Amino acid sequence: MALNNGLRSCASKFLNSSAPFESKQVIRGFHSSGMKMMAEGHGHGHGHDEPFYIHAKHMYNLDRMKLQQVKMPLFVWTCVGIGIFVPIYAVVFQQSKTASA
Repeated sequence: MALNNGLRSCASKFLNSSAPFESKQVIRGFHSSGMKMMAEGHGHGHGHDEPFYIHAKHMYNLDRMKLQQVKMPLFVWTCVGIGIFVPIYAVVFQQSKTASA
């Protein structure tokens, strides 16, 4: 009964409303904001913020690295050692926790 009264109420409001049932015209378009310049007076990018950030120009010149034959294998073997040691340590630690319980 309550559902029937609710439907009647909604139907009467819907039929008595003075709003026209015309479809509104929708205009779709493409909008884009302007291109943002990086160094446009804000000190961003392209080396215009010299006192705060100085990029190392030759940071990634690995062929010019001093003692490259020593540093690169040392770095690689350190990474390999960490990649092997950490999982083994984790397994041993986990097994020791379950063994004591």
